[in-house]
Amino acid sequence: MNKPIRVVIVDDHPLIRAGIHGALQNAADIDVVAEGENGEDALRLVGELQPDVLVLDVNLPLLNGAEVTRRLKKQNVATAILILTFHDDRETIFGLLESGADGFVIKVDGLETLASAIRAVAQGENWLSPRVAGQVVRRAIGEVPVGAPFPLTTRETDVLRLIAHGLDNDAIAEQLALTKRTVQNHVSAIYGKLGVASRAEAVLYAIQNNLVQVPSKGNL
Repeated sequence: MNKPIRVVIVDDHPLIRAGIHGALQNAADIDVVAEGENGEDALRLVGELQPDVLVLDVNLPLLNGAEVTRRLKKQNVATAILILTFHDDRETIFGLLESGADGFVIKVDGLETLASAIRAVAQGENWLSPRVAGQVVRRAIGEVPVGAPFPLTTRETDVLRLIAHGLDNDAIAEQLALTKRTVQNHVSAIYGKLGVASRAEAVLYAIQNNLVQVPSKGNL
């Protein structure tokens, strides 16, 4: 039997922490090993417990989520960082992407997708809430100058567009009628051509260089 995914939750609101913990209780493959309420707790708990995933709020006492993310990434910790936040504005999301966050779940979307997001980032994938990939990306893409080089093939662009909508490899394979292995190959090619190391970085690059057009809400 595979070992459960070990998770640390850090949020300064006790009721939200309790809600997160409750939402994960029915996930047999996820084990919440500790909770914290500020940025220093996050650094200490990751250092002591080395969890697979840190579920992290943005607005924390002592050190905010972006600073915690930057410090942990500089330490090259193996722990994946999943941001759980109310904030879906462009500045917050882009700032955290650049800090190295591995995924985002927006609190107003509910906690029902949290277990899936944890599983994704624990496996080295990135998770973007549809609210982030849709609303924020659509607003941002209109602000980026047109004319940047276009290094991707049509199929790679299709894959990148679906990544930007928050789809994982299984969902992309189903959407494009491809095998999961083929999608993985396309993702690897995208990383190599764009010079990035994660799905979040690929989406950010695409936004900044206008490599992907994200259609209006409700249309893929």
